[in-house]
Amino acid sequence: MADEIGSTDGTGEIGGPGGAGPCPSGVEPERSDSLKAFGEVVKAFRKRAGLTQEEFAPRVQYSLQTVASIEQGRRFPQRAFVERAEEVLDGFGAIRGAARHLSRKPGLASWFRQWALLEAEALNLYTYECRLIPGLLQTEAYARTLFVEQLPLFDDDQIEAQWAARAERQRLLRERPNTTYSFILEEHLFLRRTGGAEVTRGLVEHVLEIAELRNVEIQVMPQVRESHAGLDGPMRLLESPDNRWFAYCEGQESGQFISDPKVVSKLQMRYARMRSQALSLEDSLSLLRRMRGA
Repeated sequence: MADEIGSTDGTGEIGGPGGAGPCPSGVEPERSDSLKAFGEVVKAFRKRAGLTQEEFAPRVQYSLQTVASIEQGRRFPQRAFVERAEEVLDGFGAIRGAARHLSRKPGLASWFRQWALLEAEALNLYTYECRLIPGLLQTEAYARTLFVEQLPLFDDDQIEAQWAARAERQRLLRERPNTTYSFILEEHLFLRRTGGAEVTRGLVEHVLEIAELRNVEIQVMPQVRESHAGLDGPMRLLESPDNRWFAYCEGQESGQFISDPKVVSKLQMRYARMRSQALSLEDSLSLLRRMRGA
């Protein structure tokens, strides 16, 4: 459960790896003062340039909704947005400067923040999990089960911050259709029935729905598997916009960001082997459909 306030799953998400289900309509992450301040800076320079949000959005190559969310301090700006806004609005370095003082929203563990920033811009993102369903694939019911069971106990505000952060990250799957997402999930993650049978059915249904996206591949590692390249534990790999590869591994109350090319290459080899050891895409979905009907 890592990926948010004290979790450990490669995303600093409490109660599980990386994310949950789709973001409910109207749900936005809690705003921090630095995010609101950055939004005000962008808005001021945009108005100074005589641009409406509708005119500004295509110039920075982001949607109108994204621009509005950033200006309102509801969304963490990607590095590409900062650079384009600085150039389009002739920001005299002020926009870049404001971005340097941004603090991530509540709900993300400190050790996961660097990975979360790279995750938002990744060209390819690969995830292997053997402990919990990755946060990017979790449903709200599954995620809240993890948050409620977390020790030490969370209060209601912490639980809401956790879910808001996870739900926001899940937008990546749909908002970045040119990014390839690969997931290898152990079969026992579904058989454990975390949260109960009804929560598990909803989770399986959600994973099947996400698997229909053209940029998402989901494979299941069968429970009986005589050879396995992932016995050393969960891993995440990503390719950055400048075509560099990084890795991330998470444990209890900590996360390890890996940039050493030799180590990253070793993990890439293991992930590639696991892809051949897991069920095919078709067989994986067939297994999940049988679970859904059970």
